Amino acid sequence: MQSLIEHARQFPARIAGQQEAYAALARGQRPQALFITCSDSRVVPSLITGARPGDVFEVRTAGNIVPPWRPQAACAVGGSLEFALEALEVPDIVVCGHSHCGAVQGLLREQDVRSMPLVRRWLTRAGHRTGQDGSAPSADEELTPAVQRHVLTQLGHLRTYPCVARRLDSGRLRLHAWFYTVESGEVLSCAADGRTFRPRRPRRSFLTS
Repeated sequence: MQSLIEHARQFPARIAGQQEAYAALARGQRPQALFITCSDSRVVPSLITGARPGDVFEVRTAGNIVPPWRPQAACAVGGSLEFALEALEVPDIVVCGHSHCGAVQGLLREQDVRSMPLVRRWLTRAGHRTGQDGSAPSADEELTPAVQRHVLTQLGHLRTYPCVARRLDSGRLRLHAWFYTVESGEVLSCAADGRTFRPRRPRRSFLTS
């Protein structure tokens, strides 16, 4: 913790030569994308994307879960999503899962989260407690494909939100599914209507598959 404290103390000096850029940020934000990812400390969106302050509006949840829209439910994820679209008008949303995800592991092996009732309750919002054939998921299932299917399920949940559906219908919004490999740094992407994750091709924008 001490190193974090020291860095915070030194931060004003570190950005002393960037006053103009930070002053512009104080006047408002216009992020390129809403980036929904896991709370896992090994996943750092700004490192993965090269985003600078003001580039990415982040939502982080255990397992990058996006609960399906419920009109009467108070939900921090839904509120952040609505703000990003209605107030900031972000044109892109990325849902990024990652290797070694403990939340998805908890979906496959419920005994791993048996002592954490709040986590168990949150995981019920993931939307896929059964396998593709309707059977219970196997604890022996490889984690990577399970995480990738999980990401696509959360993209499906996004489409249930009226503010998302309206923008998709009018062509003002694009959805992106990503998978980040912790040990290599590789980022795989999948078309929003696809099933297969592939390495990202280098383009000018970090959002372009």
